[in-house]
Amino acid sequence: MAQFQRNPVRIFLPAALALLVAACGGKGQDAAAFTMPPPEVTVVTIAPRSVALPYEFPGRIEGSREVEVRPRVSGILQRRLFEEGSTVKRGAALFEIDQALYRAELQAADASLAEERARLAKAEREIARLEPLIAELAVSRREYDAAIAEVEQSRATVLSAKARLDKATLDLSWTLVPAPISGSTSRAPLSEGSLVGPESLLTRISQVQPIWVRFSVPDEELMKLEHAIADGKVTAPPAGHREVEIVLADGRALAERGRLTFSDSRIDSSTGAIDLRAELANADGRLVPGQFVRVRVIGIERANAVLIPQRAVLQGQQGKFVMLAGAGDMVEARPVEVGALIGDEWLIESGLAAGDRLIVDGVVKARPGTPVTIGGDSTAPPGVEPARPAAGNE
Repeated sequence: MAQFQRNPVRIFLPAALALLVAACGGKGQDAAAFTMPPPEVTVVTIAPRSVALPYEFPGRIEGSREVEVRPRVSGILQRRLFEEGSTVKRGAALFEIDQALYRAELQAADASLAEERARLAKAEREIARLEPLIAELAVSRREYDAAIAEVEQSRATVLSAKARLDKATLDLSWTLVPAPISGSTSRAPLSEGSLVGPESLLTRISQVQPIWVRFSVPDEELMKLEHAIADGKVTAPPAGHREVEIVLADGRALAERGRLTFSDSRIDSSTGAIDLRAELANADGRLVPGQFVRVRVIGIERANAVLIPQRAVLQGQQGKFVMLAGAGDMVEARPVEVGALIGDEWLIESGLAAGDRLIVDGVVKARPGTPVTIGGDSTAPPGVEPARPAAGNE
């Protein structure tokens, strides 16, 4: 019986050892099989390029000439001689004021002038009669001098009467209110039958061809631009050849461009900005006074600019940073200083250089100090080429 109990130990011990070894070997193979591969990311290679800088400001359209039409004489407004909102020519009659009073004044002034001329003629005839008599001492010198004075006074009175006639003629002509300039009219706030005078606003006229757009640039931003131009970082056309592009309220830009024609010599103390003005031909008449637009100053470019996709920039406690694929495709976090947002790209002021491989897709899977696998193609921004895998990792 004792012999029988010793046999199971000798039989099962080698089998148990074999199973234990097999189990340990299987765990090692499974651990190797489940090791995670490096995450796959997409990168682009930084390639600096020239880029147009966005200088865009709110602006307002105004006529190149704007006039308030007011009458020169008082009276009852009888007729409006134009269609509100229409285009009128300089000198065209716009309104007619009741002329009856001014016609009567003209007739009275004309009659007064005729009366004074008759009085002058009589005085001149008296002088002609007295001249031979004074030579014969038939009349006194005092009487002759009085006649001369009468002639001189009559001549002055004639001149005064003629001036009153001229004024009455002008007043009558001013009952027709003309357009002082050519342009587009606004509404007429006063209707026929209203009593008007020199203080009454009848309508406004704006010259819209050419037309102006006014806008303001903050002094600080203008100074930065001037310093950048002086340092050679930024290029811009000469002051007299700078152009603007007009962006309408619906976001569309006009094909026609304007030219900067005025820059104020002083800073507005209430806004801290400098007023500028551009002129456009407005050939199609699409721009109207009072319209609000966006004004883009074009032709200002920055050479060797580094732009990267907006999605590649991350925000951390220390500021903005990006992920790069460095040597051996190891991830590197690098802080950057961003400038303007141009479209969907950040302009990088510092932190990146030509040849850096920027991770643009798969950023959330990248960890500094760990390897990554350079994945498929990516649509790179203009001037930025898709990166290739580092040597030895293809």
